[in-house]
Amino acid sequence: MVIFDNLPLYLEAFLQTLALLLLTIVLALPLGAVIAAMRISPIGSLRATATVYTEILRNTPLVLVFIFCFVVLPILGVILPFMFSAVLALTLYTAPFFAEAIRSGINGVPVGQAEAARSIGMTFGQTVTLVVLPQAIRSVIPPIINVMIALTKNTSIAGGFFIFELFNSGRRLVNENGDQVILVLVGVAAFYLLITIPLGQLADFLERRVVIRR
Repeated sequence: MVIFDNLPLYLEAFLQTLALLLLTIVLALPLGAVIAAMRISPIGSLRATATVYTEILRNTPLVLVFIFCFVVLPILGVILPFMFSAVLALTLYTAPFFAEAIRSGINGVPVGQAEAARSIGMTFGQTVTLVVLPQAIRSVIPPIINVMIALTKNTSIAGGFFIFELFNSGRRLVNENGDQVILVLVGVAAFYLLITIPLGQLADFLERRVVIRR
């Protein structure tokens, strides 16, 4: 069977996909938190900058972001390793989605909480990190995990830019096993599900916990 015969190849691609996912989360989630904080900042220039960045990236096809990182940056003299370029593209694209998920949770916190924090002399940064975010975190976890699930599927774009991840491995195996295309694609889908199904179950579990606590 083509899946078991090429299991080492699938595993190599799966680990590369997992690396893309984890590295992007590590970079995009903090960046998203910063962008969300800028969106609610009392400083107009910060709000405007974050809004423009968010709207541009959320409405730009991910392929164009990859082209920018893999083609435009080298033309400008910025030469990066392929893996780093892929992570950069995914991070730039995913951070605004994390930001919007976080901002939705922040907006769900009663305004009086922030006003009370400011009334006792807390700065904007202290109000956000010590008062608002701790209350918002429970409601933002499920949508953040949904962004991670979407990110898992978005890593397939890297397969068209010299990164040997699951999509790329499937393409190679289809070329080598043209008479078993369906089985090859089933194998690729199965490895994606190894990531997305546990993430979906985690989101459902955390959402139930939030409902119970509320």
